Amino acid sequence: MASNPTPDQSASSLRLADFIRQDTDAIIAEWISFASTHVPAGAAMTHLALRDHIVEILNFVADDCESAQTDRQQVQKSKGDGPKGSRIHHSAAEIHAALRLDSGFDIDQMVSEYRALRASVVKLWAGRGQPMARTDVDDLTRFNEAIDQAIAESVAEYTRLMSESKNLFLGIIGHDLRNPIGAASMAGEALKKLSTPDSKQMALASHVVDATQRGLQILNDLLEVTRSAFGTDIPVVRAPMDMASVARRIVAEMQSLSKGRRIDVTTDGDTNGAWDETRIGQVFSNLIGNAVEYSLPDSAISVTVKGAPSNVLIAVHNLGAPIPADDLANLFEMLMRGRSETERRGSGHLGLGLYITKKIVLAHDGAIDVSSDESGTTFAVRLPRA
Repeated sequence: MASNPTPDQSASSLRLADFIRQDTDAIIAEWISFASTHVPAGAAMTHLALRDHIVEILNFVADDCESAQTDRQQVQKSKGDGPKGSRIHHSAAEIHAALRLDSGFDIDQMVSEYRALRASVVKLWAGRGQPMARTDVDDLTRFNEAIDQAIAESVAEYTRLMSESKNLFLGIIGHDLRNPIGAASMAGEALKKLSTPDSKQMALASHVVDATQRGLQILNDLLEVTRSAFGTDIPVVRAPMDMASVARRIVAEMQSLSKGRRIDVTTDGDTNGAWDETRIGQVFSNLIGNAVEYSLPDSAISVTVKGAPSNVLIAVHNLGAPIPADDLANLFEMLMRGRSETERRGSGHLGLGLYITKKIVLAHDGAIDVSSDESGTTFAVRLPRA
């Protein structure tokens, strides 16, 4: 004659894996309620779109809860390091990540879905009206490990797809757009050589060359910003150089683009150190270009390079309307620009120069600051020698 079951045995008659399979619809309904109201990208999605692959993920969780595992596997899975799908056979969590990326979910919103799914299962499991059994603790532990594994797979796939998108974007900008712009610039230069100095053709050819050069600069700015936006710092290669020499060279190049403004260079002390000469040239070019853009007509722009014991100081000053106090704090943020009359009329810049300049300065372990009042605007850069 069979003995009567103990309370623990009776209470555990419905294990968590069986509960998930049996109450899948209720779990999904609870989860959709959260996802459609608490995840911004999910507000406009249909229930069918929201529940994609959740059934498969729940089946994976249920199967994983019932599968045998060693202590080592348990530790690995608790850290999200369990077996992952292959590039040929993607797991449900990986497919879910791809679909969420296509739907406009960011990675935090996608992870919040898993938190909601975890909460939905635990809430319904705890509310089933049965006393706690010995096996429930083990089941919940295995359940959390499986959810962690699904999160790890989704995050890894989301990150991989984002990296592929970044590389594609950079490739299109760096190659597919640069080539036709370069070809147009070369055509403009050829037309200039075939034109007489005072002809209308020379003027038009000059406009073509100037426009394509601005286009290439915008292209370079976008490449730098895109690399930074995807978490890649601007690379620098330090080598011995003279800061004053670079300042004089860039000023000479910028003088033809200064719209009649005089650019004065003052150097003082030892201005040698180890920096990335190309990147430092960008710093000077961006700061002087900004000064030209926002200075008063026919005013002078001053560029100062001064050697100090452990660093070199750079200052670029221009006369012009003060930068509003509210703008100063965010001036080096992406796509921020001053509110000058020039901007209201429109210009050929995207407002990325100062953002890139700060990135380059920080990559050299330096600092950049700005002050602006009725006496003008000054950008000050401090760069350690090594």
